[in-house]
Amino acid sequence: MIPPEILPSVTGDIAMIERVLTNILENALAHTQTDGSVLLSLNCDSESVHISISDTGVGISPEDIPHIFERFYRADKSRDRRTPGTGLGLAIAKEIVLLHKGQIEVFSTEGSGTLFRITLPF
Repeated sequence: MIPPEILPSVTGDIAMIERVLTNILENALAHTQTDGSVLLSLNCDSESVHISISDTGVGISPEDIPHIFERFYRADKSRDRRTPGTGLGLAIAKEIVLLHKGQIEVFSTEGSGTLFRITLPF
């Protein structure tokens, strides 16, 4: 990992970027068992800063991945009120990242965890 003091600055709305990170971290924590882990890491290349949030949680099914950034979509089909969320968090996160001329990607294996990678230009 690159020490944060060496990373270049990204121009953007701090509150909006905080919202993106909070939405993804809350999802990761909600879907990771108590003995699991959530990791946030930062690195960069010559054009962008990359933020990765990975977890060892339940993962996302291949059928759900194409839809997770849609408004009101919830991968949890039970609609159990004990499962947090309205299905808006990832849709909001994607819109904010796009407003900052960035991109957001997800990689997941059901039963093994998920990785969200956010790329923001500087």
